[in-house]
Amino acid sequence: MTLSDAAVFSWWWSAWRRGDCSLDDAVDALDGFHQFLGLPGYDEPVGPIFAFAALRDLGATAAGLALPDDGDPLGLGGPAAFNRAAVDAREAVVLDGAGVGLVPHRAGHGVTWTLLPADRRQLPDLGEADRGLRLALAQTAHAFDGRNLGHDHPDLADALMDLRRRDPLDAPPGTPAACVDLAARGLQAFGLTMLAELDELRPLAAAARRALVAACSPSVWPPAR
Repeated sequence: MTLSDAAVFSWWWSAWRRGDCSLDDAVDALDGFHQFLGLPGYDEPVGPIFAFAALRDLGATAAGLALPDDGDPLGLGGPAAFNRAAVDAREAVVLDGAGVGLVPHRAGHGVTWTLLPADRRQLPDLGEADRGLRLALAQTAHAFDGRNLGHDHPDLADALMDLRRRDPLDAPPGTPAACVDLAARGLQAFGLTMLAELDELRPLAAAARRALVAACSPSVWPPAR
């Protein structure tokens, strides 16, 4: 699996805003053709270069990830219109300090982002998300061992036995190593839940989403040294 559009945007826009990467590098990190709707001063869709600057001019200091699911508005703080759009898309970006958020819609290689008002939100602590993911993985592995579920789902059983093997993530400069590692493990765990539809995997899916939100939301990162 790869990071979602909202996760990639959150990492790279924040890195550009911090001054840790160039605008060209941040735009190049986005996968596909991107356009942005609803930006102040623009009646038509605009590309990432203009959008990045417009969001900065709104006062945004960082971009953070939201990964809501039905019944779990993870990373959202309102209002209702933004929450509904984010839940429909299963992801969103919240711009810290600007009172706005972005909801992506991908169609093939194109992504259209819609700007909407967004309120402040509560986020999982980085350490809490890390511990929750480790616990959920351990409980999932125990469930498969204790109930012999691996016989019916060999691909999932093999993946649980091979958790140390995961693809590295292309993180922007300035991203804490602990956040890169947590995002990689969260993405791997979320991939496991895609291998089978089982009740035993629901806690793991929730823990994986919390890990990704914390890892891709600079407002809960440790202070830069």
